[in-house]
Amino acid sequence: MKTAKQVILGTAGHIDHGKTSLVKALTGVDTDRLKEEKERGITIELGFTFFDLPSGTRLGIVDVPGHEKFVKHMVAGVWGIDFVALIIAADEGVMPQTREHLDICTLLKVKKGLIVLTKTDLVDRELLEMVTEDVVDTVKNSFLRDAPIVPVSSTTKEGIPELISILDHLAHDVVERPSEGLFRLPIDRVFVMKGFGTVVTGTLVSGSLAVGETVEILPPGIEGKVRNLQVYNRSVEKAVAGQRTAVNLQGVETSAIERGYVLVRPHTFTPTRLMDAYLEVLPSAQRPVKHRTILRFHTGTTLTMASVFLLDRDELAPGERGFVQLRLSEPVVALPQDRFVIRGSSAIQTLGGGVVLDTHPAKHKRNVPTVMKDLELLKDGSDEQLLSQHIVRSGMGGIAQEDLFDRLALPPKAIQDLLRKIVERGDVLVMDPERMKVIDKGQYQHLKERVLQQLKEFHQRSPMKSGLAKEELRTKLPLEVDVRLFQILLNGLIQSKEVVLEKDKLRLPGHEISSVDEKGLVKRVEEAIVKGDLQPPSSRELSEAWSEGEEGIRAVLEHLVHEGVLIKIKSGMYFHRIPFERLKKELIAYLKSHKEITTPQFKEMTAVSRKYVIPLIEYFDQIKVTLRLGDKRILRTVSQEPEKGDR
Repeated sequence: MKTAKQVILGTAGHIDHGKTSLVKALTGVDTDRLKEEKERGITIELGFTFFDLPSGTRLGIVDVPGHEKFVKHMVAGVWGIDFVALIIAADEGVMPQTREHLDICTLLKVKKGLIVLTKTDLVDRELLEMVTEDVVDTVKNSFLRDAPIVPVSSTTKEGIPELISILDHLAHDVVERPSEGLFRLPIDRVFVMKGFGTVVTGTLVSGSLAVGETVEILPPGIEGKVRNLQVYNRSVEKAVAGQRTAVNLQGVETSAIERGYVLVRPHTFTPTRLMDAYLEVLPSAQRPVKHRTILRFHTGTTLTMASVFLLDRDELAPGERGFVQLRLSEPVVALPQDRFVIRGSSAIQTLGGGVVLDTHPAKHKRNVPTVMKDLELLKDGSDEQLLSQHIVRSGMGGIAQEDLFDRLALPPKAIQDLLRKIVERGDVLVMDPERMKVIDKGQYQHLKERVLQQLKEFHQRSPMKSGLAKEELRTKLPLEVDVRLFQILLNGLIQSKEVVLEKDKLRLPGHEISSVDEKGLVKRVEEAIVKGDLQPPSSRELSEAWSEGEEGIRAVLEHLVHEGVLIKIKSGMYFHRIPFERLKKELIAYLKSHKEITTPQFKEMTAVSRKYVIPLIEYFDQIKVTLRLGDKRILRTVSQEPEKGDR
């Protein structure tokens, strides 16, 4: 049996214009719950109720407060409605919150609605006509310009049947939300129900939820289990997008949750404190939005503070639009294409709003043409272009399919289909088939060129070395290049014969050690170092003696160190291993016999100049043969560690 259609209506309008009374006239329910609301006769919190229209459509109603102090609650209530009833009292006409609520609905891209003139029993026909003309003039440039205007009296019930008929007609035209998207429920109420525990409510804006499922509450990341579900006071096994839903949570304390948090499936969303957006400043705003202005940021049921970074100008004047980066004081959950509203931080008035473009951007510098071009694409591009753009933006680390779900305002199935399409076309390379992790082909090519350049530079620096170890090469690449991508890259380069793997070393095909030793330089250098014994010549001295380039001689010396023939004591000083090991044995024997040695004694023992004595004795400290104690050295044992003050 098909479930009856369900749509959600939101009220909007100035304080004391009869919104709550109208809802009661339609449904029989007083949505003012709080004692303070009863005493003051105003709506403070959001109210929720429903009734069935003649067609059988179930109409959920979100009754919002009209007082300017509670606009934050009004924004939370409007986010997620299907259409709006702008309510204006016939005895007062258009008032400040009438205009502000209309602006907010426009900014949040509410596309459908009607205008209800209440309290008609308090005015004569002439005044009603004057108010109607004023209303028509007020909404002429808004989404309500062609909306029906319905005069009613909640007291006498005059006009209520006509209103119900019009509501039914409007509800019929509402397209129900798809339930295959990512489950997301912005929380607008939290309370304890006796015998059940923690309950949260909200409009299920996308996806679906079933009893028994595990959910996550973001931003805090608390997990719980769905014990029960209610939709319009009826227990259900499953709730779908577009329904007002109450979720009874098991294993979650009420005190850990607050309005503005979002209920999702675990690991499907990542909260953010940085987002790119397209901002519109209202023509009616009393001041411009300047670079780095701190404002109130509303999206979903969330309210936080945001620093507005203008990316290509110093201010946005009333009526202007532009790209911004929002830096938020607290993490929020959002998707691209989500709408938001900004309001003043001290003089609280609605200044504007806009659309989220990217919830996980890098921090941008200002006035960068490539950044502006990317943002234009994010604003106006096709779904396929947006997907490709996010893959490019992921850089050399690539991006997994599941990480794309909260970067695109598309159902997972649509993302999977698009991804498969661009993989088949060859625009991206699959790094990890299990997670469907991909890298942009251009980024992959750039990484490939970087590897080849690293090998080229290595051969230039160390022409006598046979090649570069794989792990050493990987350390020279960006951190986001993981092991799997690195191996795919190497396999491709080896298969295409652009790189040779030999004895766990990587080299370019044209590199051969013999090609740099046509003059027998390796043998000559080794013989010179052997001849020097404990006073070997430096690379500079050899260069001058042989009229050879010093860089080539240093390369040979490093090659001989790598081969284990020479020992590098310090920069520019190399000893042959044979005389060095002989000296090491002599030093150990001396220390075993004499217990300690001073630098002058070491100089006397070696019969070399101070130029070599100091580097040698310090190298023996370094390789843990000796331990320095003041101006003396002793033989270091395994258990010895220098005490504080010895160094």
